[in-house]
Amino acid sequence: MMRKCHLNTCPVGVATQDPELRKKFAGKPEHVIRFMFFVAEELREVMASLGFRTINEMVGRSDVLEARKAVDHWKARGLDLSRILHRPKVPESFGTYCTRRQDHGIDQSFDLCTLVNLAAPAIERGETVRVEVPIRNTYRTFGTITGSEITRHWGGEGLAEDTVYIKCNGSAGQSFAAFTPRGMTFEVEGDGNDYFGKGLSGAKLILYPPRTATFVPEENIVVGNVALYGATDGQCYVRGIAGERFAVRNSGARAVVEGIGDHGCEYMTGGCVVVLGHTGRNFAAGMSGGVAYVFDEAGDFAENRCNLEMVEVESVDQAEDVAELRELIARHVRYTGSGVGRRILDGWEACLPRFVKVMPIDYKRVLQERAKLGRRYQVQPLVGALAEVDNG
Repeated sequence: MMRKCHLNTCPVGVATQDPELRKKFAGKPEHVIRFMFFVAEELREVMASLGFRTINEMVGRSDVLEARKAVDHWKARGLDLSRILHRPKVPESFGTYCTRRQDHGIDQSFDLCTLVNLAAPAIERGETVRVEVPIRNTYRTFGTITGSEITRHWGGEGLAEDTVYIKCNGSAGQSFAAFTPRGMTFEVEGDGNDYFGKGLSGAKLILYPPRTATFVPEENIVVGNVALYGATDGQCYVRGIAGERFAVRNSGARAVVEGIGDHGCEYMTGGCVVVLGHTGRNFAAGMSGGVAYVFDEAGDFAENRCNLEMVEVESVDQAEDVAELRELIARHVRYTGSGVGRRILDGWEACLPRFVKVMPIDYKRVLQERAKLGRRYQVQPLVGALAEVDNG
């Protein structure tokens, strides 16, 4: 939750390397090492009692497992595990554990074979590149290797917006544009699989159905589950509905979507999400930072679909909130041609009261404290701001 492991300021000392900070904690790394030795020693004793010398010898040996017969819990009482624990007879030549390296075919990936070469002017000299390519759902982590090359050459700041513009036609595979940095833009005319934009790190993603499609985008799912999982920066505009757990663990990306499944914005710590349609149940579970705007046309969002354990639902009446919401919807319309977005903008005065703002309670308190200190309003992960307030 703290998201500070890489900053050398771990509040519980687990990832603290600074000698001065280490003085605040009684534990030592050697204690963990000694504990693991004890675990290994006990494991060797158990293995020896079963007649095994190595871990590999134990793989698949379900015949040495025994199920407890006297189980008190009513759910487990009487369970027959024989089929699960059955050990099929196979020749000794059959591998039951990893005996050879897997060939993942990375050297044959679209990135290494095509995309890196097409983006070479941008990677090497920062020049603008625009390409159009067909894609298939078998292309996993499309764009990720190319993005890593950009980061390797240009650092964490990446390139200027839209320096590498990739128009894709077809179905995006799993983890499309995962971890891609600032300066890359992916426009997808088609649909997307699970983990669309996973770990997004500054790139811009645009997704809309084929122009020849006859279905209504805002009434159909066009991208799979856990889109924007763990995103830290960037933009995402989806014309259509996304699956479950949209923007789970998002900590900095800004996104617009026209409907989502269950558990939207779960564990979110930063960024901004706009939902222009229906959401599933359990929205904002564990959400500790960031902001979400939901078009609550039916007026039952807070009562039936939002998890209010850590957030509160407010009206959108602050000038900066209204401006932010309208700007994101305008971008969504400009990039995707969204019909529902256009209708909302055209009827802005009537539609605005139907929007609600989902705001983490402690996050709101921190922002209010920052305002008292005269600091500029800025959406950022909750605990980073908490640390600032607590430190005076």
